[in-house]
Amino acid sequence: MKKEIQRHGPSNAVYGLGFIGAAIYYISTATGFWLGTLGILKAIFWPAFLVYEALKALGA
Repeated sequence: MKKEIQRHGPSNAVYGLGFIGAAIYYISTATGFWLGTLGILKAIFWPAFLVYEALKALGA
């Protein structure tokens, strides 16, 4: 029987906390139902926005 060790726990926790924080932020700034729904989608993909803005700031 082979044992597999999960080694990605901390990164999942950071993503999960980031998702919760982003969802709270986007929903609290939404002015309507559909903007709140869009906020949930943005919260799911927040790492992509973070990397995009970081690369834009670095001029890459």
